[in-house]
Amino acid sequence: MNVGIPSEINPLKKVIVHTPGHEVSLVNPVSKDELLFDDIIFESDAKEEHLDMLKIFKAAMPEDGEVIEILDLALTCFQDESVREEFIELMIKELPFENIHTVQDELKQLPAEKLLQFVVEGSIPPNRSFNLNPAPNLLFTRDLSAVVGDHIILSRAAKKARAREFLLMNTIVKHHPMFEEVKNNTINITGQQSIEGGDVLVASENVVLIGMSERTSFSGLMSVAEKLIETGVEHVLAVDIPKQRSSMHLDTIFTFADENECIVFPPAIEQQTDNVVDLYASGDHVQTRRCKSLKDALEELTGRDFNFIRCGGEEQINQYREQWTDGANVFALAPGVIVGYGRNTKTFEMMAEHGYKLMDQYDFIDEFANKPFDYKKEGKIAISFQGHELCRGRGGARCMTMPVLRSRI
Repeated sequence: MNVGIPSEINPLKKVIVHTPGHEVSLVNPVSKDELLFDDIIFESDAKEEHLDMLKIFKAAMPEDGEVIEILDLALTCFQDESVREEFIELMIKELPFENIHTVQDELKQLPAEKLLQFVVEGSIPPNRSFNLNPAPNLLFTRDLSAVVGDHIILSRAAKKARAREFLLMNTIVKHHPMFEEVKNNTINITGQQSIEGGDVLVASENVVLIGMSERTSFSGLMSVAEKLIETGVEHVLAVDIPKQRSSMHLDTIFTFADENECIVFPPAIEQQTDNVVDLYASGDHVQTRRCKSLKDALEELTGRDFNFIRCGGEEQINQYREQWTDGANVFALAPGVIVGYGRNTKTFEMMAEHGYKLMDQYDFIDEFANKPFDYKKEGKIAISFQGHELCRGRGGARCMTMPVLRSRI
């Protein structure tokens, strides 16, 4: 199989990413808020930081593991003229506010590379008379879809700034050979509903978490939950989280690090009660049951005791500061092997207190780039990498990854 995610922490085998390119240099400070950025990003440093993160992935993954650039997938699809025309028609239909129909004929004359450049950068070279905003958020591939088991949730953007990216992912799943075996296992939503991949976390084959956030609507959550339950997922935990920029997705305040360990932002997770609803099948209907807390729900449904490691440590000011710089947004390469921004020092100190060996990107790459990495032998490791430019876009290691295949343990 090319696609399959049994849980958040199973060993990583295939992941889709996007190393930031010229599109981030096209963000005008005047329009940065509209483009969902808190600051402008220095392209060359952001690119270097991202490539360093990918070196960690490659060192930890098996020999047949793959780190895949999303634009390479799109370019393969766009080699087919009919796919390019289909995508242009899709943009016109789904994005009427962009007035793309006015340059429809010109777009259809573009070769694959130039059409893809238009999608990402927003202009038609060499003609600069028609311009759209760039798509700098393509860096955060996580939000474009979510693989749950052998099914794919095709996200639907909550914000106009990301609409072209989501259409691009839709086209990739429909036309790229990598998704051939599972393209009929897609879960879609319609109308004004929205759901984004950062709100979907796979606790196990039977339990999936979905955040009801700033970016995932109640109707989008319910629609996807019902369809997941139809596929065999036994419980979907709907987690109501603050509807604000700092916690735009569930994975900005909660991520899995090991089979029974999570990184959490205490004010939004530990200090909240009655904000989790268990959705499960009962005959032909979906039943609901309110849970006291997320920890209680996970422990009850998985039969495991969970350890919540506090982002930012014990002091509240550090919890808020490090959540802001994505301290709770870690990405698991294998059970107990996680990657996160090194600037979140208090979070890493807490991980060390819970038995994680701390390594920076250079030490980890030096040790494992040229020999197999055995997570069972090495034990729990928290790997830090530099992301001073990347974090200006408000997203951490999990936000910047779309895993599509993890090994079974």
